[in-house]
Amino acid sequence: MTLNHRLLPVLVGVAVFAAAVPAFAQTQRAAAAPVSASMQGTPSQLVLNNSQRVLTTLEKRRAEFSKNRVALRQFISTEFNAMFDRDYAARLVLGRHARGAADEDVKLFADALADNLMQRYGSSLLDFNTQLRVRVKSETALAQGQGVKVSSEFLRQGGESIPVTYFMRKTGTQWKVYDVMVEGVSYVQTFRNQFDAELQRKTIKQVATELRNGQLKADTGQ
Repeated sequence: MTLNHRLLPVLVGVAVFAAAVPAFAQTQRAAAAPVSASMQGTPSQLVLNNSQRVLTTLEKRRAEFSKNRVALRQFISTEFNAMFDRDYAARLVLGRHARGAADEDVKLFADALADNLMQRYGSSLLDFNTQLRVRVKSETALAQGQGVKVSSEFLRQGGESIPVTYFMRKTGTQWKVYDVMVEGVSYVQTFRNQFDAELQRKTIKQVATELRNGQLKADTGQ
């Protein structure tokens, strides 16, 4: 199994959580890489702060989460809902199939995909190495006001770094993630490729229903 395949399920957890809202100011910054003054309050700062906060929480509550999967699911769901722009991401996953689609159908698909991922891969977080440092490499504005790209990496002791790139946009006063790339593999592109054939034969609502009842499963290739 490649590193990509092992990490893509976890992006529902650590990678996707990283740009959570700045209300979580209790991050243990000493464990993360230094931040320049110019990064304060930016998407880069949110990625840095909240990546380490999630890693710290997973480590502290690992024993609890191992015994109580309901608590783990609540943790994942709260973090995911707080910072991931699931409806916008769903439109990108749907691609051409989203053109002219009703908002309620897109939301139905977004919720079904997120719930399917959390149910299937949530426990993968318990096996994730939390003894990592996080370093933000750059923050770049995207063309046509589409938001920003934050390039970061997880630093492992005695191992190669793991590149993680976040695509973020501002919704209201809050920065949210709409795509994550782990070692160049995109969340959006992965699931666009997976569901395209199904969406050619079925409606968005039908695909969402099959995701919800388990007839279809979000597959990262693991």
